[in-house]
Amino acid sequence: MKTAVEIRSLEKKYSGVTALKGVDVTFPAGKICGLIGPNGSGKSTMLKSIAGLVRPTGGEVLVFGERPDRKTKSQTAFLPEINHFYRDMSIRQVINLYESQYDNFNRERAMEILEFMDLKPEARIKNLSKGMVGRVKLTLTMAREVPLIVMDEPLAGIDIKSRSRILEGLISEYDAEKQTIILSTHEIIEVEKFFDYVIFLERGEIKIKGYADDLRAEHGMSIQDLAKEVFE
Repeated sequence: MKTAVEIRSLEKKYSGVTALKGVDVTFPAGKICGLIGPNGSGKSTMLKSIAGLVRPTGGEVLVFGERPDRKTKSQTAFLPEINHFYRDMSIRQVINLYESQYDNFNRERAMEILEFMDLKPEARIKNLSKGMVGRVKLTLTMAREVPLIVMDEPLAGIDIKSRSRILEGLISEYDAEKQTIILSTHEIIEVEKFFDYVIFLERGEIKIKGYADDLRAEHGMSIQDLAKEVFE
C-alpha cells in the first residue's frame, strides 16, 4: 500500500489545551479518506498539520515521506472551513489571484467547475451566501492539479438538495491514480458512499480507523450509524 500521509505520535497543544493526543494514523495514497468526529475533536488541527499550517507540539507528520515544508505545501490544496476571501473581490479576481499564486492552478478547469457550480465570475464575495462561498472554495481547491487535496468541512453551508450533485461532479474530477483526498465532514450521509478509508476522532484521540467496506462488514452498519454509536 502506498502512503500519502503518515502521522506518528502527533500531539498539539494550544495554551495548555491538548487538541491531539499522540495520534498515529496512515492515509493510503489514491483514496478518498474521511475524517469524522464531533466539534472540538481535533479534526481541523490534524488537517492543518498535514497542510503545514500548524506546527506539532510533539510527534511528526510526513507528506509523501517528507515533513511539511515549501515542497509539500506546493503539492497540497487546502480548503479551510473559514471564509478566507477578501469581501470586495469578485470571483474572477479571486481566480486571478490563485492563478498568480499557484503554478499548478488550472484556470480552464476552474471556469468549468464554476459553471457547474452555477456561479457567475463577476459576482462579488460580499454578495454571496455562505453556501455560495463554499462552492467558490471547492472550485478553487479542485482546480489545483496536486497529488493531495485536504478539505475541512467542504459542504458547510451548501444546501442539502445540492450536496449530492456537487459531490458527484467533483468526485468525477478526482484522479485516483494521481490524487489523494482527505476531508472532514459532519455530512456523513451524503459523503460516506465515496469514502475508501475512514478515521473516527474524538477528543484528540482515534476511536476507530480502517477501510470503509471493512468497517461496514465488521460492525454490520453504515458509517453514518457507526458514527452515531461511537460518539453517542
